[in-house]
Amino acid sequence: MKTLMLVAALLAAMTFRAGASGFPVTVDNCGKPLTFNAAPKRMVVHDINMSEMAFELHLQPEIVGITGISGWYKNIPDFTRLQGNIPELAPKYPSMETLLAARPDLVFSGWNYGLRGDVTPQALAKFGIKTLILTESCNHVNNHRARANMDLLYGDMERLGKVFGKEEDALKRVDSWKNQVADINKKTAGRKPVRVFLYDSGEDKPYTSGAYAMPTAIIEAAGGKNVMDTLDKSWTTTNWESVAATQPEFIILMDYQSDFNGGADGLERFLEQHPLMKNTPAVLHHRYLRLKYQEMTPGPANITAITKIARALYPDAFNG
Repeated sequence: MKTLMLVAALLAAMTFRAGASGFPVTVDNCGKPLTFNAAPKRMVVHDINMSEMAFELHLQPEIVGITGISGWYKNIPDFTRLQGNIPELAPKYPSMETLLAARPDLVFSGWNYGLRGDVTPQALAKFGIKTLILTESCNHVNNHRARANMDLLYGDMERLGKVFGKEEDALKRVDSWKNQVADINKKTAGRKPVRVFLYDSGEDKPYTSGAYAMPTAIIEAAGGKNVMDTLDKSWTTTNWESVAATQPEFIILMDYQSDFNGGADGLERFLEQHPLMKNTPAVLHHRYLRLKYQEMTPGPANITAITKIARALYPDAFNG
């Protein structure tokens, strides 16, 4: 009898531990369910913003490679420190061959954030590799998604935590971010939103953020208004006539920390000489803010960006 009781107790303990692990878990993946019976052990992450999400949850031991860093950005000491010994598999976009060579069980990526050409979730699935898709990028395959809001960051952080059995850690981090944003909102409440234009790149046609891209959510969280939020697009091009017509009062310059497009200095020089943009309030009064790519694409640096933008738009609200 004692032996039977001991066996029963052991089975109960094992069942409890299995249940406590939280698996299997299912998360939304661009409107489709994605189920994990256990936490991934070999993940490849594309781009600096998604890598920083993973680093926030201390997932380095489960990451076998990152892609899309050195091809666009100069050395960033803080990122390099967190990267540690994780190899960069491709400086820009990874090929299917590169990904397969790393033998991942999960790729954390997004449409136009590593997913392009023959590198697709469907193609990876044929080799038993799951793809966790960046929610912001789902607009490329689903044109009926809601306009950008901060849940693009919060939700993806929670999904990543759930997939790796670290949901509680993810929720704590998200709660902290929400509190920081709420404090900023209190300071900027009741003010007329400043009109903001995000200038990423391009001279003939500016590349910017439409309604579905993360900058719209970040600018609004900081108390401003993205002048291009009327574009029924995510990251997209527009024309200078449309931008100038909005009379932006403030311009965010994307700083790629490289010589891409002449850098932020080149963007500013171009605006100062442009026949339409040079007469807009932002350019006339030299009201610019340089932000890094990872600050304007979904990732932990968004919270820093919101703080920087709010302080730049409403300096008096943060003095004293």
